[in-house]
Parts: sequence; structure tokens; C-alpha cells
Amino acid sequence: MQTMKKIAVLTSGGDAPGMNAAVRAVTRGALSKGWEVMGVHNGYAGLLGDEFQRLQARDVGGIVHLGGTVLGSARCPEFVQPHGRKQALGHLAKHGIDALVVVGGNGSQSGSASLAREGFAVVGVPSTIDNDLYGNDVSIGCDTAINITLEAIDRLRTTASSHRRAFAVETMGRNCGYIALMAGIAGGAEVIALPEQELEPAEVAERLRAAYQRGKTHALAVIAEGARCGVHELMQYYGAHRKSIGFDLRVTRLGHVVRGGIPSAADRVLATRLGAAAVDTLAESARGVLVGMVRGDIVITPLEEITGRTRPADASLLELARVMAI
Repeated sequence: MQTMKKIAVLTSGGDAPGMNAAVRAVTRGALSKGWEVMGVHNGYAGLLGDEFQRLQARDVGGIVHLGGTVLGSARCPEFVQPHGRKQALGHLAKHGIDALVVVGGNGSQSGSASLAREGFAVVGVPSTIDNDLYGNDVSIGCDTAINITLEAIDRLRTTASSHRRAFAVETMGRNCGYIALMAGIAGGAEVIALPEQELEPAEVAERLRAAYQRGKTHALAVIAEGARCGVHELMQYYGAHRKSIGFDLRVTRLGHVVRGGIPSAADRVLATRLGAAAVDTLAESARGVLVGMVRGDIVITPLEEITGRTRPADASLLELARVMAI
């Protein structure tokens, strides 16, 4: 059994609120075991570019409340190629690093799996606002993203009611509708459009029309960016059926504002638990796994089982949203 002496940590993929808390937890958890810790700047690109920095306890002080990632993140197409991974492994060996903790989402953990196949000790920590990682119930960043989306929905409802309007709100999430679903239910949306259960523009318009006919002073449609019925398609339909819908319809695309912001208490605690668990997992000689949260418990799932799979949002909750919108 390999004796752990030195580990590295990197953040990869889209930034997510809570990543810094995870880096802090990995660093301080490893230092408490007497290990050395190296931070890798700019994700997998930093592995290839030899961008390593030794981290001490004070280096990760005052970052738990910060959004984004102090280590940075970057795309790295070269890492997908065998020569890129060979270069990365060479730099890890050069610095005498025994194991790597990767904080990131689906693409990042696919990279982790590729390093594990090369025989290197890797542990993944799920961090993505999309919350679509298999083997995990809740990813770092998704709670904050939902709350940011919900705040926007609440503000839009105020102005929508004042002017008797409907708003179509597009939120991030790629091909997973988790943010839209949770924020839509919490925000009392009349209709929620997800990639997991598609709606046609005519059906969205019909639900907005029904809300108008019931005497509502406003209506909200929350649309995941990966839904086939996107805001563009909806507005095209509205342009041809404006009078029949009743409400004047406006669009708000939240975009990357959903990804930024101060991490919520839930994301800070989750990131701290998962980061510390990643270190404990390495101490127990587990390798090539994702450390996730399932039903409130820390579980480990082989990275090979995660690669190429996603966990969709629970579309059955759409019926609950429909009933609550009456």
C-alpha cells in the first residue's frame, strides 16, 4: 500500500460557488495528516503547463466565502489526447505528487477517469451548478445557482404583476433542467420547460393564456437553456399569436450571472464535507472514485461508472408545479 506524502488539487470546468471551500477543505484536511499539498492553477491546462503552487493553511484562509475559484479553470483540448495526459503525468511525477483531487463536473471527472486508467491515484469531487453528475445527489454550486435564479424570478414577478405581464426566464443548466425545475417550483412558475420533458411553444403559450383567463395579474415561464422549447422559439410563437395569449410577454435570460455569486451556507458546508472526504478516501487507499453525497451520506462511486452518464432532473415534479400554479 502506497504511503501518501504529497497530493495536488485542481478545479476544472465551469466555476461553481463553493469550489474555494472545497480547495480549502482538501488543503487543510491533507495538512492535518502531515501531507504536502500543491495547488494546480487553471485546471488540466495547468497540469500540462506545470502551473503548481505549494499550499499552506494560510494560503487558503479567507476564501471559503468567495465565489468562483482562486485556482482558476480553463479548457484544455490537449488533455484529451494521449500525449497531453503523458505530459500531465510527467509534471505530477516531477513534483513527487502521489495523488490528485479534481473538483469539477462531468467533463472534469471524465478527465479524472482517464488519469485513473493510466494508473494514477485520483479522487473526484462533484462541483457543477447543473447538478447532473451520476453517483451524487447534490453537487457543489447548485444550491447557490438555484437561489440566484429564484431571486431573479421573485423580482420579475413584482414587475410582471405591476404591468400585468408574463415573463419567460431562461436559466443555465446545459442539458439538465435541475436549476429551472427547483427554482420554478420555489418561485411559483406557471410553466417550467426542461430538456427531460419537452414542451411545445403552443403548450407553454396555452398555460400562460389559462393563467390570464383565471384572472392572474402575472405569469412566469421558467425555461432551462437546454430545452427544445427555448425562449427564441417561444417568442417566435408569441409573435404570431400575440393577442390570443392575453399577457404581454417579455424575456429575461439570466446567463452566467447564475454561475457567479457568494456561495450559500449549504454549498460551503457541502464543499467542506466533500473536500475533507476526498482526503479521507485517499488515506484509506481508495483510488479512481468520485466522492459524492447520496441521501445525506458520503458515498464513493468508481469514476468508470460515471463517465458518459448523467443524472437527469426529476421531471415527475412538474406535476407538482402544475398543481401549485392553479
